[in-house]
Amino acid sequence: MCGALVPASIVLKRHPARPPAHTDPEDPLSRILLKAFLGLLMRVLYRPTVEGMERIPGSGPVILAGNHVTFIDSLFLALVVKRQVFFIGKDEYVTGKGLKGRLMAWFFGASGMIPVDRDGGHGGVAALMTGRRVLDEGKIFAIYPEGTRSPDGRLYRGRTGIARLALMTGAPVVPFAMVGTDKVQPSGKGLPRIAPVTVRFGEQLDFSRYEGMDRDRYVLRAVTDEVMSHVMRLSGQEYVDVYATKARASKAA
Repeated sequence: MCGALVPASIVLKRHPARPPAHTDPEDPLSRILLKAFLGLLMRVLYRPTVEGMERIPGSGPVILAGNHVTFIDSLFLALVVKRQVFFIGKDEYVTGKGLKGRLMAWFFGASGMIPVDRDGGHGGVAALMTGRRVLDEGKIFAIYPEGTRSPDGRLYRGRTGIARLALMTGAPVVPFAMVGTDKVQPSGKGLPRIAPVTVRFGEQLDFSRYEGMDRDRYVLRAVTDEVMSHVMRLSGQEYVDVYATKARASKAA
C-alpha cells in the first residue's frame, strides 16, 4: 500500500509545505480500538512470529523499509509494531461514497494510512513530502522501496526515494521483511487464508556519513542498494536487479 517513487533528479525545497489537513489519519482512539480488535484477531488466527522488535527505537523518527509481496503487508506491520506506524496509500481507498466508503476511510485512516494521489505527475514528490513530515514529527514512517508489490514473489530493485528520505531527515532506517503474507493473501485471490507469518526487523542503518548529499544520484543509489541488501537477507527472497514496475509490464505484455 505504500512506496517511494521519487527519481533522484527531482529537486525539493529544504522545508516543504505541510500537506493538506485531510491527509492526516484518524484520531488516536480509533487507532487504539482497531489495533486492539484486529491485533487480538491476528494473534488468534495467525500467531505471527516477530523477530528483532527491540531494534525499533522506542521514540524518535524511524524509517521502516521492507519488501512488499501482498496488499496486507502494511496491516500486519502496523499491528505487530508497538508504536504507531504511518504509511502512504492511494487516495481512492478513502474517497468512496456511502456507508462502505466511510467504513473504508475509517479503517485505513485508523490503520495509519495517509492518502496520497500517487497517480498524478507529482505523486512521488507528494509521497516524499508526506514521509518527511511524519519523520519531522518524530514518528515512524514505513516504506516499500520497490515502489509496488512484487509481481512474482522475488525482491526487485529499490527506488531511491528511501535514500533521499533518510538523508534529508537523518532518521535511522530499520529494514524489515514480511515472510508468509503472500500465502495469507495470494495474488488475485479474495478472502485471506490462514498461514504462518513472520515479521523480521534488522539492525538499524545509519547513513549520517552522507549528510548533505541527498542530491547525489550515486550516493542515493548506493544507500538504496545497501537497504535492499539487508531486506534480501532478512526475507530470503531471490533478488532481481530491475524495477518491479518494468517486470510487471513485461509480464503483462
